[in-house]
Amino acid sequence: MFVTETHIRIHYALTDQMGVVYHGHYAQFYEIGRAEAIRQLGYTYKDIEAMGIIMPVVSMSSKFLRPAKYDDLITVKTILNALPTDHSITFNFEIYNNADQLLNTGVVTLYFMEAATMRRTSMPTALSEKLSGYF
Repeated sequence: MFVTETHIRIHYALTDQMGVVYHGHYAQFYEIGRAEAIRQLGYTYKDIEAMGIIMPVVSMSSKFLRPAKYDDLITVKTILNALPTDHSITFNFEIYNNADQLLNTGVVTLYFMEAATMRRTSMPTALSEKLSGYF
């Protein structure tokens, strides 16, 4: 299992009139968590794109348990439960507030695709080799 944590301070622009984070921003939190998880492996999305691979989101679900609020420091826990063996990769997310209360859970699936042909492909070998030590 590969797990990373990313901290994000909730600024005013992310909230509604009630001081609660607007639900649409959780997709951005997931993306930040994914990008930082990949960075911890020594890569960026830019590096993967330079390999000729793009990673579009093909599905996303989210469950809201408690609100995140203005000025909270949230922790986005990004979890990869299995090493991808085909063209898809699924990330699970848990978002916690300063009091370590679970606020939100999410699941996002992306495909590895060849940028030139828009055809599904497998995970780049270099990335797979980095991840394999966690499974």
